[in-house]
Amino acid sequence: MMTKTTTRLTIAVETYLADLQRVRASGGATGERSSYGPLTNLLNAIGATLKPKVFCVGELADQGAGHPDFGLYAAKQVQKGQPKQGQVPEVGVVEVKAADDDAWLTAAGDQVSRYWERYRLVLVTNTRDFVLVGEDAAGRPAKLETFRLAASAAEFAQRLESPRAFASEVGAGLGEYLCRALAHRARLAEPKDLAWLLASHARDALARVEAAGDAPSLEAVRAALEEALGVRFEGERGARFFRSTLVQTLFYGVFSAWVLWARQTPLPARAFNWREAVWHLRAPVMQALFQQLSQPGRLQPLGLVEVLDWTSAALDRVDCDAFFARFNEGEAVTYFYEPFLEAFDPELRKQLGVWYTPAEVVRYMVARVDKALRDDLGIADGLAAENVYVLDPCCGTGAYLAEVLRRIAANLENQGLGALTGARVKQAATERVFGFEIMPAPFVVAHLQVGLTMQALDAALTDDGQERAQVFLTNALTGWEPRPTKPLPFPELEEERDRAERVKQETPILVILGNPPYNGFAGMAVDEERELSEAYRMTKRVRRPEGQGLNDLYVRFFRMAERRIAKTGQGVVCFISNYSWLDGLSFTGMRERYLETFDAIRIDCLNGDKYKTGKVAPDGSPDPSIFSTEGDPVGIQVGTAIATLVRKADHAPTEDVGFRHLWGQAKRGELVETEEVEPRKLYENIEPVLSLGLPFAQTAVSKDWFDWPTLTDVFPTSFPGVKTSRDGFLVDTDLDRLKARIGDYFDESLSHDEIARRYPGVMKSTAQFNARAVRDVLLQRGGPIDAGFIRFSYRPFDIRWLYWEADSGLLDRPRPDYRPHVFEGNMWLEAREREAKEDFSRGTLVRHLADNFGNGLSSFFPAYLPRRRLRNRHQRNTTPPQFVRCRATLSLPSRRRCRRPLPPRPRHPPRSRLSRSQRRGTPHGMAAHPATGLARWRS
Repeated sequence: MMTKTTTRLTIAVETYLADLQRVRASGGATGERSSYGPLTNLLNAIGATLKPKVFCVGELADQGAGHPDFGLYAAKQVQKGQPKQGQVPEVGVVEVKAADDDAWLTAAGDQVSRYWERYRLVLVTNTRDFVLVGEDAAGRPAKLETFRLAASAAEFAQRLESPRAFASEVGAGLGEYLCRALAHRARLAEPKDLAWLLASHARDALARVEAAGDAPSLEAVRAALEEALGVRFEGERGARFFRSTLVQTLFYGVFSAWVLWARQTPLPARAFNWREAVWHLRAPVMQALFQQLSQPGRLQPLGLVEVLDWTSAALDRVDCDAFFARFNEGEAVTYFYEPFLEAFDPELRKQLGVWYTPAEVVRYMVARVDKALRDDLGIADGLAAENVYVLDPCCGTGAYLAEVLRRIAANLENQGLGALTGARVKQAATERVFGFEIMPAPFVVAHLQVGLTMQALDAALTDDGQERAQVFLTNALTGWEPRPTKPLPFPELEEERDRAERVKQETPILVILGNPPYNGFAGMAVDEERELSEAYRMTKRVRRPEGQGLNDLYVRFFRMAERRIAKTGQGVVCFISNYSWLDGLSFTGMRERYLETFDAIRIDCLNGDKYKTGKVAPDGSPDPSIFSTEGDPVGIQVGTAIATLVRKADHAPTEDVGFRHLWGQAKRGELVETEEVEPRKLYENIEPVLSLGLPFAQTAVSKDWFDWPTLTDVFPTSFPGVKTSRDGFLVDTDLDRLKARIGDYFDESLSHDEIARRYPGVMKSTAQFNARAVRDVLLQRGGPIDAGFIRFSYRPFDIRWLYWEADSGLLDRPRPDYRPHVFEGNMWLEAREREAKEDFSRGTLVRHLADNFGNGLSSFFPAYLPRRRLRNRHQRNTTPPQFVRCRATLSLPSRRRCRRPLPPRPRHPPRSRLSRSQRRGTPHGMAAHPATGLARWRS
């Protein structure tokens, strides 16, 4: 029953609204009957997205209750050969009224009552309101879900004048409502279908919460979470994240409680009631959160009671046997959590870096940790040993915790403990296997997944609240050292924080593993968290870190894990993460520190990088991300790697790194096949090269590579490329077209809304760009500036036009220091601090102001610099040297061929010795660097 795309639903609604507008504008419409065509098209378009499909039949024959306007038939009712006469429409019937009628009164009238007696499901509409009449738990008629497009016929007619804008606002909502209405009788067996349905209700709930604004009833919950988790939900982005968190927590709480309710034996006689869901949630903090969020005083003002009632009704339609045959302990997240978040808020999922770790990866990492404990640390029982405390600091939905428990059970079974195995596994789950999670929604699912795993291992946790999984709602990056804390308004939340901090401060964690988030949520970190990566900014022998890579969130988790294992004195860290840290110039201090801290470093490079290799293996075959799935074949864009870091009690720093590449579409299987292979047979030992920044990856460098000067030795001045962040508006291949757009932007008679409608890209605000405020300032100043229309090297060999201003805010990074050096006759060499691809791909020559060529930051090195700009100019390297070594890559003009005579070669770098006639342009290498440097480079 899952729809293919929200876009398809919105298009169907836009067509419906446009058709109604044409009917109305004709002046010849006859009320409700004139709307039959648009409604038929809408219902058929929506029905075509469902599984099974639904189609609409108009002017339904009298089957004993009158003539409903439409009958809704399931695809299976369409048969070849002689049709079944008088076949009842399985999906229900539709009654249509004119736009100025009251759909709610119609739904309560005798005509609909007769239809309901015959068909038991009636969709009533006046083209602007939709009311679904079905039956309640007792079998009585009841108004189920409703949807409103406009409060009156007059308002509806006004909104129809702009059907596209109207559809962009209501299209997805109406489309999903009709999907739910047309699929109302379908039994739910697929977890993904249920995930979509609940996510659809959750989006409705989120819209209501956002419409309510900053509801006072939720302030106490917000303040408590901020204090407990050490974050601040600041600005609109933070507020939206908080509201989304609340809605997800409610829906996951209801869903988790329903799962535990539905798996009772025997199944309770009473229907599931979301109001009693709290009694099925084991962790006290979950009960407290759910109670706080589901109090009538909080839900009524937000309009969520009826949405949760609809959710309960959806859960009542689940075919439990078929559902739980798919939704077992190993597939809970695959079949529900990620599909729910993808359907609920795909942008939030992308922002948070929420990716379900494939089961093969989880299994491999747990197996390698178990082997490292046995072989490297001499702990014979591995993860099953009672002194091995395990932590997943970003446990998400609990995949690693569940696999660790399964591995413990397998190790114990090999010991022949028999019936005692379950007790030992339960002891591990309740005493020494820990999970931390900062987001309440996956935290709820983690408890569910661990609980289901324990049931499967015949070690079920009790329902009396005395036993709980050691999964805590906490910020894993704070609280590791004693600190003063404030009382929290909810005792359960305060107890959760205190118990988590006891684990952090008192438990000798021996294993830390998991999948750290690549991005942060919309909360401001406290100082303790921000300072975590500072240790990696300091170096002893290796070059200092460069760039912004250490700001990535996963780095903080690495630092937390390294510090905790060093404090324990021995242990294992195993993370899968973005692989930029293996050789990026931002991470030199991080790598130097690990060589000192750990006795063994093993890297499984999983590749799958869009930018470096184009997701292509060396043999030319596809190389997808390890996170690619059937539902999301792209996965994530950046490459990934598994790092296993081992510290022994008798510690000695290591000088080499075990490294291996995994390529292609079979690498998941290759991980599983090699999970027990000895490290010496699995990895190639590489010795990190100090002068390259101690990379933990294979490099191909000739022995004389370091004899050549760097590009910045020859050209010490360079400029980063222009970044507009609004290419679609500010850049064009056609100058007249660009001028027309810019002219509209500076036209005071056009409102912000009209500009947003014509050119949405330039009016989209971000954290760093207030679109309306920038335009207000520019309109007050006046413009556009004629000299701002300039030629622009957009990509290699792709010259376009750009509208450029130095300081208006319209361009994200205009690079005002760069443009004065762009003049006729000058020439620029584009290079990167670090190659983005395996093959050398830089070195483009340009003559115009230039963009960053593709992903990343380009640096542009000029052949000439205006002397007047150099007189008091501090020479600086805007980007540190990328290790580019080349002989005669760029042929500068010789002294005889220069446009202006050059002065004699000075003994020291020249400053201002040129005559007035010579100041127009000076070769870069001569003006900014000793002649010997240039001569040596050109030799």
